[in-house]
Amino acid sequence: MNYQCIISGKVQGVFYRSYIQEVASDAGFDGYVRNLPNGHVEACVTINDEKKLAYFVEILKQGSPYSRVDDIKTQTIDSIFNCGFTIRR
Repeated sequence: MNYQCIISGKVQGVFYRSYIQEVASDAGFDGYVRNLPNGHVEACVTINDEKKLAYFVEILKQGSPYSRVDDIKTQTIDSIFNCGFTIRR
């Protein structure tokens, strides 16, 4: 399945994307993370096991030491990711 997560809180300007990219890459996830103009962050991922989705959401909740995650909204999407986990600008 393919998921889009929208993360709100203090998630821009606090190394949140870098943290997510590093941890998600180390865990073997495929997808991307990027800032949105409204101050939120979007993280998209392809996952074949629902247990891995729970782990991915935990990574998003943890965030960088300077971040604060207030909410994560998750929905399924059609896009498929299979080239590692990157930061998009």
